[in-house]
Amino acid sequence: MPQSLARVVLHIVFSTKNRIPFLQEPELRARLHAYMAGVLQNLACEPILIGGAEDHVHILCNLSRTVAIAGLVEEVKKSPSKWMKGQGPAYSDFYWQSGYGAFSVSQSNVEQVRAYVATQEEHHRNVSFQDELRALCRKHGVEIDERYVWD
Repeated sequence: MPQSLARVVLHIVFSTKNRIPFLQEPELRARLHAYMAGVLQNLACEPILIGGAEDHVHILCNLSRTVAIAGLVEEVKKSPSKWMKGQGPAYSDFYWQSGYGAFSVSQSNVEQVRAYVATQEEHHRNVSFQDELRALCRKHGVEIDERYVWD
């Protein structure tokens, strides 16, 4: 085939380091998500929706056929981290956790995952980030070693 084609949808999840609630302010969170969307667009990884809560982010996006998942996550963490530190002295100690979760999403489930990402604030009134990540890993058949997954 002379043309390379791909449609890979990812659900990426990662938290602030030690789950410090740096993202409490809805306006700041919205600006951060918009910044992250720009980073994704620059990587040719079309953002579908970015959401989250005070201590973590969910990204639903298309993976470009020329970008590795690890490279995408590195870029979507690195530049926004620098941006956050520039938002004032209260954010000088802002860091993302070192790891992440990346899960494939079938085209038939994109709308369901989009709704899930859109309702994160409501969802986290009852569920911690840790319990949410455990559930996502179970759902996707990913085993985690809790000694190394939380930083």
